[in-house]
Amino acid sequence: MSSARRSINVDGFNHGAQPIPAASRVGGLVATGGIYGLDPDTGKLPDDVAAQARLMFWQLQRVLAAAGAGMGDIARMTIYAKVPEARAAVNAEWLKAFPDPESRPARHTLTYEHLPANMLVQCDAIAMVTDNG
Repeated sequence: MSSARRSINVDGFNHGAQPIPAASRVGGLVATGGIYGLDPDTGKLPDDVAAQARLMFWQLQRVLAAAGAGMGDIARMTIYAKVPEARAAVNAEWLKAFPDPESRPARHTLTYEHLPANMLVQCDAIAMVTDNG
């Protein structure tokens, strides 16, 4: 039985031992799993929230590109923040990623203290693309 769903994975990003892809694409819909600021050079999370936010957006761009999408295709993002300082760090990267106030995705930011280990911020996104990728 074949499925229209395709798992999306990228080198330098993973969910550890969990059997979860970075994202899934069904037709033009792309939904990510939790995207976080994993440094592909070290395989670890930096301790700094600003560095984690920067890497999180960078990893998100990579995952979307592997699915045939881009930042301009995002309709909604959810941000999970472990510490209050995460909001300012995310906002700085948000403005870089979405500089046009007339073209930004919807966003919801949640305080979530149960992120694992030293993970201070994580996101997920839903994007829609029109190609047949």
